[in-house]
Amino acid sequence: MRVATENPAFDLIGKRYDESFVERDVQIAEAAWLVEQLPAGARVLDLGCGSGLPTAQQLLAAGLSVVGVDESQVMLDLAADHAPGGDFRHGDLRELDDLGQFDAVVAFFALLMLPKAEIESTLRAIHGVLTGPRLLLLSMVQGDFDTFPVNFLGAPTTVSAYPPDQLRQIVTDAGFTDVTLREFEAEAEPGRIEVQLYLRARAA
Repeated sequence: MRVATENPAFDLIGKRYDESFVERDVQIAEAAWLVEQLPAGARVLDLGCGSGLPTAQQLLAAGLSVVGVDESQVMLDLAADHAPGGDFRHGDLRELDDLGQFDAVVAFFALLMLPKAEIESTLRAIHGVLTGPRLLLLSMVQGDFDTFPVNFLGAPTTVSAYPPDQLRQIVTDAGFTDVTLREFEAEAEPGRIEVQLYLRARAA
């Protein structure tokens, strides 16, 4: 697996990510749904796992085996503290070949850090590592832009976003079926409301 360089934005943000992220109820509910679909010990890839909160911690507590990948070593160090028992790896979100097979992949607000062309190729790579139940949980922010510069919690970065129908289509084009998508308004950081897209799918 090609090891990524440090992610400057999230290295700078560090623990403030969890302190400042206001609403995560839907993310927690989506992970709870995934737990219900999987047998104990099922292997889950948490792509862009960040600090391990809340998802890696939640999945591990439910008896699942979790591999978390992130491009920020600062966030991975936090994940090791927050979610003991997880297998946390510093790596490029786009390079999955050396990770093995997974029953499910979760990517909560991770792929939006990539250019659109790389989001679509990464979805195809995710399809290739799924086995068994072959489930995908994905969340993005609603919009229509590609590598748009933003300032998130005081750190400069870029994000990409799709309208709902386009997101559903690129996931379908990557080989997934049973695609369902829901929209929620959430306070992502103090004083800022955004529309978040949560998608469930199964690799065909």
